[in-house]
Amino acid sequence: MASFATIGRSIDDLGFCVITRFFLKPKQTRAAATGGFFNLEIVKVTSALMKTYNRTPIAFERGEGVRLFTKDNDAYIDFGAGIAVSSLGHGHPTLVNALKDQAEKLWHTSNLYQIPGGETLATRLVEATFADVVFFTNSGAEAVEACIKAIRKYHSSKGAPEKYRVITFEGAFHGRTLATIAAGGKAQYLDGFGPKVDGFDQVPLGDIEAVKAAITDETAGILIEPIQGEGGIRAVSNAFLKDLRQLCDDHGLIFALDEVQSGVGRTGKLFAHEWADVKPDMMAVAKGIGGGFPMGAFLSTNDAASGMVAGVHGTTFGGNPLAMAVGNGVLDVILADGFLEQVRQRGINLKQKLARLADEHSDIIEEVRGVGLFMGIKCKVPNSDVVNAFIDEKLLTVPAGENVVRIIPPLIVSDEELVEAVLKMDRACKKLANKNKLTNEEAK
Repeated sequence: MASFATIGRSIDDLGFCVITRFFLKPKQTRAAATGGFFNLEIVKVTSALMKTYNRTPIAFERGEGVRLFTKDNDAYIDFGAGIAVSSLGHGHPTLVNALKDQAEKLWHTSNLYQIPGGETLATRLVEATFADVVFFTNSGAEAVEACIKAIRKYHSSKGAPEKYRVITFEGAFHGRTLATIAAGGKAQYLDGFGPKVDGFDQVPLGDIEAVKAAITDETAGILIEPIQGEGGIRAVSNAFLKDLRQLCDDHGLIFALDEVQSGVGRTGKLFAHEWADVKPDMMAVAKGIGGGFPMGAFLSTNDAASGMVAGVHGTTFGGNPLAMAVGNGVLDVILADGFLEQVRQRGINLKQKLARLADEHSDIIEEVRGVGLFMGIKCKVPNSDVVNAFIDEKLLTVPAGENVVRIIPPLIVSDEELVEAVLKMDRACKKLANKNKLTNEEAK
């Protein structure tokens, strides 16, 4: 019985699909009359999932710590963490126990009633940050959307409804809703969805003069990621964040931060803006706060949230008992004595190892960038080639803008696991360099 790794043009036409069984039947090795394909017995070649993702054809069955395992027990080191979501890795006992305990009690009631776990989690976030109040969501996009609405509502409630425009920055990613793709401004996300939602003015990242020039009588606030994740691990300077804070104070604007990807310990501080010693008026949080369970949060000062009164915003599932139990479990670990210091030390260790890797593979890696365990390598070859080469070594990473590969391991990664992962990167870079050399020689 002959088996095949691919099925030819038909799969390319369909996009990613699940093939559970296909083979050549005995004596059926002739090409089919149409399309030139072999007669294959195909038990499932299409997926019912909408084709909005080009999924890598690997499926994982379980996870432990920084590792993911396939059904065949092939182990991969996860340095993508579900795109910076699995902050405490996979199967962390604190989160597993929190979820199991709550699941046996109560899953959902809605926000028509008090949710004690949400009260607890909100209080802990307020005590650990600049904020006075919290609104829980199901995702980062919803948290950012709440920020945008609250910025506009703040000015409207104070008698200035004409102030609705928000200054954002080139390279930003704020989510996939109509408003957040407008805030991000990336053409490929906007194309085909009708008129762009009005109210966003994009300027170059780091250009304070461009920000000043963009401020008008209609400007309501400024929204920025302290470190752009999707944009290519582009860290904003501390000085720039301080300048933005001052501009907002001078012009009566709301200073809002999107820390969906950079927050919850990822940089070695609870939130990335703490490195700059600035305080925003509002902040969107998600990903790591749920450790893999879908949840987000919109944090605000009392003044900035003064327009968010009963009835102006809501959520059916946000702040549900299951999410709140997991969120409290995440904070139990991340706010424990010494945890963030450990993340900072691991981040220094990782950055040093990546710098050495870049020196040894200067034909593959152009630059190392990032803070803490929110790192990236800017590539000289297509970043997709690097991501795939890492996958061949059973190491998972995430591509980003500016031809960058994100290196974002769970925060519980050990020094030994860092060594193991970088050795895999080294092997991958060597193989990729050899492959490129052969390709170039053949081209001659």
